[in-house]
Amino acid sequence: MEATRGRKRRGRLLVPLLTVMINMSIAWGNFFKPFNVSYDHRALIIDGHRRMLISAGIHYPRATPEMWPGLIAKSKEGGVDVIQTYVFWNGHEPARGQYNFEGRYDIVKFVKIVAANRLYLHLRIGPYVCAEWNFGSRLLSILI
Repeated sequence: MEATRGRKRRGRLLVPLLTVMINMSIAWGNFFKPFNVSYDHRALIIDGHRRMLISAGIHYPRATPEMWPGLIAKSKEGGVDVIQTYVFWNGHEPARGQYNFEGRYDIVKFVKIVAANRLYLHLRIGPYVCAEWNFGSRLLSILI
């Protein structure tokens, strides 16, 4: 009985989580082709096919933009379907009102490379980053 309750609880959490992940991919409509997604309490069904998605985490600011295509291509070659990354807000707004989306922080370029490799994207928008990043990537101006 306890095991059944645990499975039901996981199922209730899994559906919204996966829905958010898939919807984030759809939000980048110019980069990804449209697809139909459903869930039958056993698996995700994408365009009529059951899928077990394999994910790899690539944190874009931890590599140079020149490295991104190779890292993403190697992930795909290894059987990955989804690239997962955080949005590192304290890198994108190092000071209040000062924005940075260039170089290592060019998230649009990173997303386009993921799309060019025909992979899904799980974009973890935060604000907290649980990846050994200073202050969890929270903006210092918020903490003060």
